[in-house]
Amino acid sequence: MKKIVNVATPAVCAVALVLSVVAINKTNAATASPAPIVTSAPAGQPVDLTYAAEKALPSVVYIKSVQNSKIQTVEYSDPFEDFFSDPFGGFFGRGQGNNGQKRQRQVQTPKRAAAGSGVIISADGYIVTNNHVVDGADELTVSLTDNKEYSARIIGADKTTDLALIKIDGKNLPAITIANSDDVRVGEWVLAVGNPLGLNNTVTAGIISAKARTLGANGVESFIQTDAAINQGNSGGALVNTRGELVGINAMLYSQTGSNIGYGFAIPTTIMNKVVDDLKQYGNVQRAMIGIQGTDVKNYVDAEKEKEKDVDLGTMEGIYVAKVVEDGAAEAAGLKEGDVITAVDGQKVTKFGELQGILAKKRPGDKVSITYLRNKKSHTVSATLKNEQGNTKVVKNADLDVLGGSFRAITDAQKEQLNIGYGLEVIKIAGGKLKDAGVPKGFVIQKVNDQSIKTIDDLQNVVKEASTSKEPVLYIQGIYPTGKKGYFAVPLANE
Repeated sequence: MKKIVNVATPAVCAVALVLSVVAINKTNAATASPAPIVTSAPAGQPVDLTYAAEKALPSVVYIKSVQNSKIQTVEYSDPFEDFFSDPFGGFFGRGQGNNGQKRQRQVQTPKRAAAGSGVIISADGYIVTNNHVVDGADELTVSLTDNKEYSARIIGADKTTDLALIKIDGKNLPAITIANSDDVRVGEWVLAVGNPLGLNNTVTAGIISAKARTLGANGVESFIQTDAAINQGNSGGALVNTRGELVGINAMLYSQTGSNIGYGFAIPTTIMNKVVDDLKQYGNVQRAMIGIQGTDVKNYVDAEKEKEKDVDLGTMEGIYVAKVVEDGAAEAAGLKEGDVITAVDGQKVTKFGELQGILAKKRPGDKVSITYLRNKKSHTVSATLKNEQGNTKVVKNADLDVLGGSFRAITDAQKEQLNIGYGLEVIKIAGGKLKDAGVPKGFVIQKVNDQSIKTIDDLQNVVKEASTSKEPVLYIQGIYPTGKKGYFAVPLANE
């Protein structure tokens, strides 16, 4: 189970953020005072949750992910062997023995299996889950509540929001009804539906405890907080309202123990819908950036008070702009350090999670109105949101074709000749990014962007990651057939 230790709580209590497959632990919902059950309960009164459970259960699936056993080459150092092969290496700066090269050996990784939940969102087999449920999986098996099993494939995944879209081949599947998560209210009853601790088709009840929470676990966060019990295996499952409609994808537990003595957090459907649309249309999420670094006004004021400084920004709600990113949307709109953002598109913004929630629904090129305070005076400007690369173009995953080369893993003879343990040889250069950068045929690629390249899949993954990053460049390290080391910078963005 993945855990992120957070020392944000006062005193000595270590708090764990427990991710999905690993998943989401939760405290039991508070028990309400006995009250008559009515068909249409007044606001604030207990309601009959049986309808919601019956409606949502068929749409929530059990996901088993398997990582197959693999042979991996690992680097290691034997200090005793290093000493006998080069007893004075440390004194004369030669480093390790074996001519300064780290040794490699092959190890076999064990087969690993994990489990989580998912939600059917369309009758033809699209299922939403958490990225960490399917990340690294070689095989995915989906089981429905009627025990039918399907093999699934990953359509796309987004680490920043911890969401993934997978697909099974089925027809007339029980798709859930998706509600607008913006409409949920604090105190509203909800159900968490999933497969915790191997107990499939489990339903727990609680309330919405808070909205627009940020925890620092993902890049984009605007969580719905709930006290419905969530445990390991709930990740990727459904958070539904009293009508059985989806309002969030369960993702995380905030707990002092790693068990459900804590709060659960779900990704709102407003963010989920945008991510799903992007993954279907583009293969990756189109991230809109406002171009600032900042924090909640209260956090800023409290920090200044600790420095014994008095601060009066004219409000205690909003986003304090600590930095305006060069060439970003905010700079073009005229925002400056020290401004306080109070609304976006007329929607009040009191904390950073609310700002992230709004931006997560936007795409580069979208225009937004930003209301802000400067010297306690309110101003409103229009800004055009940009992507991570500083423009408004659609960002798509690149594949190996953009490099214009062909590759193969080096042979044992090459390993011995060049005294290396792995690498990809460039066996052909056509028109493409490698030719533009001067990478020659016969060059052996060993690292790209500080990641070891042992297989073609390794290279493909690095290319995809770099192509959608803020700096779409491949920094290639390798070795010529003569044994000389070489370095190249290969830009991926089109000018």
